[in-house]
Amino acid sequence: MSSKLKFTNSNKSEFFATARLRVEKHFQDNNIPKHANKAMWGKIAFYLTGFTTLYLLVMSNHFSLSTMFIMALLIGVFSAFIGFNVCHDAIHGSLSPNSRVNKIFSFIFNLIGASPYVWNISHNVVHHTYTNIPGHDEDIEVAPGLIRLTEDEKVNKLHRFQHLYAFGLYSLASLSWVLRKDFVKFFQKKIGQHPTPKHPKREYFNLFFYKAIYYFLFIALPLLVLDITWWQFLIGFIGLHLAEGLVMGLVFQLAHVVEGTDFPMPNTSGNMEEAWADHQMRTTANFASDSKIAGFLLGGLNRQIEHHLFPKVCHIHYPAISHIVKQTAQEFDLPYIESPTFTAALKSHYRMLKKFGQVAYKQQKLQVAN
Repeated sequence: MSSKLKFTNSNKSEFFATARLRVEKHFQDNNIPKHANKAMWGKIAFYLTGFTTLYLLVMSNHFSLSTMFIMALLIGVFSAFIGFNVCHDAIHGSLSPNSRVNKIFSFIFNLIGASPYVWNISHNVVHHTYTNIPGHDEDIEVAPGLIRLTEDEKVNKLHRFQHLYAFGLYSLASLSWVLRKDFVKFFQKKIGQHPTPKHPKREYFNLFFYKAIYYFLFIALPLLVLDITWWQFLIGFIGLHLAEGLVMGLVFQLAHVVEGTDFPMPNTSGNMEEAWADHQMRTTANFASDSKIAGFLLGGLNRQIEHHLFPKVCHIHYPAISHIVKQTAQEFDLPYIESPTFTAALKSHYRMLKKFGQVAYKQQKLQVAN
């Protein structure tokens, strides 16, 4: 498999050329900037204020253990929402036309335990380029050996039950991210099959320094300030990250691992014959597109189709341009995969887990028997 996978028809997508022209016209005709508007800045203020307030309330040491535990869970949920609504746009450069402003809000990623530098490489570069391609997109390699999400991976006995335990493993996503994932990806020679760039020296410092800041704020300081035992702290800390991880894991999986999405393999030359934008339409899905609550909470991640095609457009504008993208996809006979509700998408993902696990294992047993 080539380490430099290419989309050989990347410049031949009439669909994307048409969609991009229409989206540009939408912003020009309505005199609307592609970046954050007042509503978007209001969302940012809400999430950052909520997160900060919850943290300070816990650190005030004025509440019962049960109340602090509930607030810890809410901190975890707010952390996920900050990642979705604030940092995700900022790291993509879609929050503001000013790169310094984007950098400032990207920095907040450190305060929820993740490295914006590593995320930019693994998500912006690798995931957005090689979406759902086995061996290249590590976002579909959630827990190798434990969760099987592609036909390319060998099926084992444990996979028969993955539809029962997968959601529990998704909850571990945040703990893994905070404690190991960033370090592992930073020092990997490649992410998927994409060579990791030579890191600037300052990024070595940033990785360890800002992780230390996070560990101080969310481990050392609470143990020093709060009138609790170490095991009571541990319950709160783990609860925070399980809540954050579950929210993160579900949202990410519902965007790419549902019925209708493809997991295409490169050809014998190690390349993808389809145009990149057309590939995105076959590997990406929306859910709860008409839900204003989902739009407010998920930072446009429930409209992954628009996000993958136009990552430089702030997610606050996705509802408006989604009509353009959907109509254009229909004109060019491309799929526009969407589930009407979050619950429908969740059920679809559950069925995919059974398909890649229980069903695949039974098929394998029948083939061996015959």
